[in-house]
Amino acid sequence: MIRQFELVEKVKAYDPKVDEALLNRAYVFAMKAHGTQTRASGDPYFSHPLEVAGILTDMKLDGDTIATALLHDVVEDTVATIPEIEELFGPKVSELVDGVTKLSKIELQAESVRQAENFRKFLLAMSNDIRVLLVKLADRCHNMRTLDYIKNPEKRRRIALETMDIYAPLAERIGMHELKDELEHLAFTHLDPEALESINARLHYLVEQSPNLEKDMIAALNKLMEQNEVTALISGRIKRPYSIWRKMERQNITFEQLSDVMAFRIKVDDIATCYKVLGVIHQKYPMVPGRFKDYVSIPKRNFYRSIHTTVIGPHKNRLEIQIRTHEMHQEAEIGVAAHWQYKQKSEKAEGSQYRWVRELLEILDHTQDPEEFLEHTKLAMFQDKVFCFTPKGELISLPRGSTTVDFAYTVHTEVGDHCVGAKVNGRMVPLRHQLENGDQVQILTSKGQSPSPRWDNFVITGKARSAIRRHIRQQKQSEYSSLGKTLLEEACGRFGLEFSVKAMTEAAEILNCEDIAELYAQVGSGIIRKDDVLRAAYAGFREDASSERLPAVHHDWEDIVSSSVPISGLRMGSAVHFAECCHPVRGDRIVGIHIPEQGAEVHTIDCSKLTEYDDKPELWIDLRWQDEDEAEASFYTGRLRLEVVNEKGALATIATIVSKHGGNVSNLVIPERDPEFCIMITDVEVRDVKHLNNISRALRVSRVIARVDRVLG
Repeated sequence: MIRQFELVEKVKAYDPKVDEALLNRAYVFAMKAHGTQTRASGDPYFSHPLEVAGILTDMKLDGDTIATALLHDVVEDTVATIPEIEELFGPKVSELVDGVTKLSKIELQAESVRQAENFRKFLLAMSNDIRVLLVKLADRCHNMRTLDYIKNPEKRRRIALETMDIYAPLAERIGMHELKDELEHLAFTHLDPEALESINARLHYLVEQSPNLEKDMIAALNKLMEQNEVTALISGRIKRPYSIWRKMERQNITFEQLSDVMAFRIKVDDIATCYKVLGVIHQKYPMVPGRFKDYVSIPKRNFYRSIHTTVIGPHKNRLEIQIRTHEMHQEAEIGVAAHWQYKQKSEKAEGSQYRWVRELLEILDHTQDPEEFLEHTKLAMFQDKVFCFTPKGELISLPRGSTTVDFAYTVHTEVGDHCVGAKVNGRMVPLRHQLENGDQVQILTSKGQSPSPRWDNFVITGKARSAIRRHIRQQKQSEYSSLGKTLLEEACGRFGLEFSVKAMTEAAEILNCEDIAELYAQVGSGIIRKDDVLRAAYAGFREDASSERLPAVHHDWEDIVSSSVPISGLRMGSAVHFAECCHPVRGDRIVGIHIPEQGAEVHTIDCSKLTEYDDKPELWIDLRWQDEDEAEASFYTGRLRLEVVNEKGALATIATIVSKHGGNVSNLVIPERDPEFCIMITDVEVRDVKHLNNISRALRVSRVIARVDRVLG
């Protein structure tokens, strides 16, 4: 067991400015707090946090992290409290200890692959400071090293499985390959000892067959580098048994078919030399086709960088060669922890070579002081996710900003459709309540409930939105069908025709509708005109017998429409105006709504305001635009919503684009503005909807305009 002064000296060797008093206080406090506690091995319990601290000193981490390692179990296993830790060691150490303690209390609820993946993401999302995860991984590593001392085989297997499913992939996700390899190897030892023994035997046989293979190849590579004036460090290794076994399983191949049991690393000073070495290697040894991977040009998702190639070596066997810089090697071995070391050695840590760290970590405070670097570092991976629990403990992954309705639909579509309320952490909340990491959510349902159109305004998951919109479409289809039937019955009565299901069924067949319900719905939604149905259903119906030309019984409000309005479906002399909510433009599918004492109000068929009249089908008027040769040329006002870069000349650019394409800006309002973007609501005079779409497309390609949407209600 490492002694107090030895630990301090080990940290001072790479961090001379470390707070020695902090480390000494943490060492003494943890030792006294754990007292006479012992581990399954019989060793004093304090040996465990001390070993965890030792693992982290090998990564050359800061004093706060080492102190956290010493203290990481005192809150969970002793009478010590977080306020006490904060008082003695400061807010940063107490925050880190609290984070590690919370993660330690979380248990895997299920052993499925999906659950394990969610759990890894949950760990990432719950750990604001990357050092919490580093301490947790070091803690798991030492526990795995001593797993043999646990007598219960089922418990050993559960811990090993948890390590394999969660902690090893988590280490890989943040680039700690050396730790990942050790965790996998230790877990494999307990999960499949027979496979481990078999692979070890084959590896031993391979070494016996070619005892000097590694030594000879390193010598040959060194000579090759010298001949080409390349300074390099070369090492060889035999692949770990678990890595071999996993590859055999994944590719369904035998041990003899493996091409990279033996691998060599060539470490050089810079990236240009990496590619020079690659060229030298390929000139000397034949490359195996399909076995070249350039992770320098295109890094892995955890930002691992290296060049991999497989060649036919001097003994005619396949050998994998990895080429990387010394910096890449550090990053590949200990991932994010490598940044701490390089930050100490160089002030260039914020340069382009650390792009991968900046993408992985959210740097809240850019500092040049190496002792403060991790002070303000937060893990950014999966920052767009929240992880919540069902009452049974199942983990649900959702996009950040998700509501209880999103949660309900993620559980099951039926749960979402019948959702009437929700409890979050035992407290009733509105359905639009946004969830946070760790929330436990209970959805309340009722068979009489159905999705509300209002939900579409606040849900953010695709599953919830599609389910809600599908229900709305079905509901609208039913309403359109009912409206269409009413309109056809009225039309038949107006022309003295007998309305019958048989006649409508024949019309549906002629007009290529699946059934009579679809016919009604298409009439109700304005896709098919009533006159077309009557012509198809009744052979004696004259083609010129349109409802707007023949006298018939009609509503009081169907007076006279001005002949200047290019719309068919209204009586001459009736008052008519275009709705301000959706600004219909010639070419839009339209519908009329009778407004008492005002006349007909014309809307686009998808105007959001029409939902107010869903239960008043008697007010709906079947309208269509006159043919172009029947109507006088005129302009209509279309309304657009623009997201515009907030810079000088933006307004002039918009006006120029509209004018160039034959339109005119008749009104403009700026309801929102911030330093970078502003929102503009623009009324544009156009000939028809095609003209409006042309102008919209021209606006979209402008550099100053980020987004263009038409306003429809």
